[in-house]
Amino acid sequence: MSTIRFIHTADLHLDSPFKGMTGLPADQLNSLRDSTFAAFNKLIEHAVKTKPDFVLIAGDIYDGEDRSLRTQMKFREGMQKLNVEGIPVFISHGNHDHLAGRWTRFDLPPNVHIFNENVEAVKLSVNEQDIVIYGFSYKERHVRDKMIARYPVAEDPVAFHIGMLHGSLAGDETHAVYAPFTKGELLAKRYDYWALGHIHLRQRLHEEPPIVYPGNLQGRHRNERGTKGFYEVELSKTETSLHFVPASAIVFDRLELSCAGISHANEWLTACMEALESFKFEYGAGIVELSMIDVDSEAANLFSQSPVEEWLEVLRDFVGESEPFVWVQKLSFASQLNLSAASGALVQSVTAMMEDWTIDDWKDVLRDVYQHARGVKYLDILTEDEINGVKDGATALLAVEMSRME
Repeated sequence: MSTIRFIHTADLHLDSPFKGMTGLPADQLNSLRDSTFAAFNKLIEHAVKTKPDFVLIAGDIYDGEDRSLRTQMKFREGMQKLNVEGIPVFISHGNHDHLAGRWTRFDLPPNVHIFNENVEAVKLSVNEQDIVIYGFSYKERHVRDKMIARYPVAEDPVAFHIGMLHGSLAGDETHAVYAPFTKGELLAKRYDYWALGHIHLRQRLHEEPPIVYPGNLQGRHRNERGTKGFYEVELSKTETSLHFVPASAIVFDRLELSCAGISHANEWLTACMEALESFKFEYGAGIVELSMIDVDSEAANLFSQSPVEEWLEVLRDFVGESEPFVWVQKLSFASQLNLSAASGALVQSVTAMMEDWTIDDWKDVLRDVYQHARGVKYLDILTEDEINGVKDGATALLAVEMSRME
């Protein structure tokens, strides 16, 4: 039984601006801004070394529709390296890099096929095995139509059929819903593999046949945590093997730090350093949020002596600028803060009230801050994760302030 091997990647977001990274030293900020290119280079180097039968890029190569000449040049250089090795590349542009964008275009080498705005089928042969790849590119940024209805049903049972689709599950509003589909609609096409893009969380919606989001190639903010990369796929008519290949140049993550028994600042700094060194050993460079857990009365009393901003500043000075760098972006307090030790019934009562607030309630409470003309440029978009962070911070601050009064 013949087997084909290919790379499935999506959501490269080359030249992402990484907004909101205030305070990061200049060298580290430059490394962060170049991280999408570094991750892309890892993809190209892996393909040149392993020589897959072809490469699929399922949308959002670029971060914006007005891509720079430098970014396009770097992408073209990568495609040319694959061209030299005789590796075909199939591209379906997504909502961020749609066909209507305004830019000075570079010609791409002949190994690259870009799907047009209509669903089309492209045939190729690998070791006398027929393969049909289906896909389309976004004509404009907002594609609300159910493009899945335009994909044909696979007829030839001998050939491999692979669908490329940049879109999201119908009803899933965690991301903007474009080109919506259901699993049933994908399965009804009788394809051997679905190469999806748009959702940045790596996941498999179905095993056989595989329906796969590889996630993005490089995390871009603290809500895109963990190692990012792409899939190397070996596909036959009877089984599929998916091998995840890490590509992140810089990993965003959230680390939990136990504060049980900590009563002095130097103890806390040492514990932080150990956690960061462990992270660095496993992932290399990173940008992390440190979440304090197991905060007992002694630790709460310690933290009450200075504002969180000062603790963060001291920690950054203590960590220094060693390589690979790990930047502590934020300090937070987990919701399981031991309120009974650090406060009393009042704190628990207020906390219980906050737990009952809906997302709309939180938006109403925070309206004055997020509608302030001067301050809004320093704030992230108010997402559910951001609201949970505010909730955790409010809980911790309340407990700390009450502990001062005891």
